[in-house]
Amino acid sequence: MNEDPPKRRMVKPPTGGNAAGRQKPARLKTAYGRTPSQQAWLERQINDPFSAQARALGYRSRAAFKISEIDDKFKLFKKGARVLDLGCAPGGWLQIAVERGVTDMVGVDLLPVDPVAPAHLLEMDFTDPACGPLMLKLLGGPPDVVLSDMAPNTVGHRETDHLRIVGLIELAADFAVEVLKPGGAFVAKAFQGGETQAVIALLKKHFVKVQHYKPKASRADSSEVFLVATGFKG
Repeated sequence: MNEDPPKRRMVKPPTGGNAAGRQKPARLKTAYGRTPSQQAWLERQINDPFSAQARALGYRSRAAFKISEIDDKFKLFKKGARVLDLGCAPGGWLQIAVERGVTDMVGVDLLPVDPVAPAHLLEMDFTDPACGPLMLKLLGGPPDVVLSDMAPNTVGHRETDHLRIVGLIELAADFAVEVLKPGGAFVAKAFQGGETQAVIALLKKHFVKVQHYKPKASRADSSEVFLVATGFKG
């Protein structure tokens, strides 16, 4: 007795997905030599839509979208403005400033940064006493905007890391108050609970308005927030 031929499958199993979420998140093929936290960070970067969009548009990091949102709201990058970028690597904030018409910029970082014409780039420590005067000399005058995306190397000890974060915010805020042009603005990356009341009091004394702002490009699960002070009183 002959067996019935096998029935043809009428519907193929799904092989892809769409924005609704059928596609499984991409995973790295190997985790050899990486810690679990490094593996998780890399997988998050691969699947992050802002990171993917940054790569597609030629931005050096997803942080470009953060400063873009901040500028949309606070109108920092005006034609003719002078901008200082503290902790500028890899250069995404400078890219956005250039796109929006800024021509006088100086960026500084401990790490080397590929050229972002027409910005002047310094590979040095912002805390070096020679750094501030050199930036101002290259800028050609007092800045209208001081940006700080500086973040310390963490050691894994919560209190120590907190003190390092606060220290950088305080240094950047003191510098901004010292060099900004009247009417200027200061933006610094902070973390929720990551700055002291002394910093807030300093900024409120010297700026018309001080507030926290979290761009959509900042991950929802991150404590990252930006401190934005506008209307420098001089």
